[in-house]
Amino acid sequence: MAALPAAASACLHSGGEVQGGFAFKHQLVWTFATAAGGVTSLPTPGGHTMTATAAPAYLGNPANVDPEEAFVASLASCHMLTFLSIACKQKFVLDSYEDEAVGHMEKNADGKLAITRVELRPKITWSGNRRPSAEELDMMHHAAHENCFIANSVKTNVTVAER
Repeated sequence: MAALPAAASACLHSGGEVQGGFAFKHQLVWTFATAAGGVTSLPTPGGHTMTATAAPAYLGNPANVDPEEAFVASLASCHMLTFLSIACKQKFVLDSYEDEAVGHMEKNADGKLAITRVELRPKITWSGNRRPSAEELDMMHHAAHENCFIANSVKTNVTVAER
């Protein structure tokens, strides 16, 4: 893992080093009655319920989230949250962070379909007295990628191109 500036590393987690790790649970239900609408995720501890489906290219319902879309969203949101933490610790103030992430499904080196690359395309609006230089911005995005739990868990190539 790349070294972070001291101010940024203090922001990534508040409980010190993770010893035993964390477990994330998710429960799915599929029945014939829900087949037309998709798979229903049972409520999370926070009460969130969603209906998932296959991608529209595979006859899924475009009104519901599909696994590929959720995968891209998880990479984009993890990068964003890590970036926001780093920017905050470096005393940069943001008004907004928008991303138009794009995941590319194509054949991987083994000839199997996979989301092989995801392009993050953040548009950041800064406020306050400080604005990061191009070099500082690049370093923050690099540190966000290096410390994003989701990016560290997948083979997918993730790139950032500011809009």
